[in-house]
Amino acid sequence: MENFNSDPKPGRLILPLVLIGMIATTYTFINRVATQNDLEIVSDSDIAEEAPVETVEETTTSTSTTTTIPEETVQYLEEITGEKIQAIELGKKVLETNQRWDDKVTTYQEAQQEFQEFIDDFADFVVVFASPGPPSSDASLSSSHDELTILVNLIYEDTEELLEGLTAPDTGERRSAALDSFNSNLDLFIERIEQIVASATSS
Repeated sequence: MENFNSDPKPGRLILPLVLIGMIATTYTFINRVATQNDLEIVSDSDIAEEAPVETVEETTTSTSTTTTIPEETVQYLEEITGEKIQAIELGKKVLETNQRWDDKVTTYQEAQQEFQEFIDDFADFVVVFASPGPPSSDASLSSSHDELTILVNLIYEDTEELLEGLTAPDTGERRSAALDSFNSNLDLFIERIEQIVASATSS
């Protein structure tokens, strides 16, 4: 009697069974090898998480330098600072004397005498300022001192011109021009001293 097979492709039932058997065999083999050799199965994600991170510490070094100003330079800077203050006080005296004359508080003879007095004051100031001067070894200070000396002499000449303006036969124009020049030169003298001191102490 002939057997009838209703499945025209009997092999399709066998293939899945073969694949399942192979997968099971492979899994069993891997686990056995790992157990016998005391190995740990690590996934790719674990490797990524455990990757060592190398840190680099940056070290910075800072250096500072301290400049010591020579004692002779310090003494000179103190001298011209004191002379700046003296010049300011003498300048106030000149302005007050001139203002008293403008306000007719003083007589002509008194004004002449007072004008002559501040001329004498600035004549003494020129002598005092000229010496001893800065250290000869400092060329920059020596050059700056020469500029200041020129300004001091200009201020002194302005005081003489103020007296000439007082006695001039005009209506005060010459004296007014002399006063403007005096104020300008005095301000420049004070400003220049401050610049010299600041430059010497900041370098």
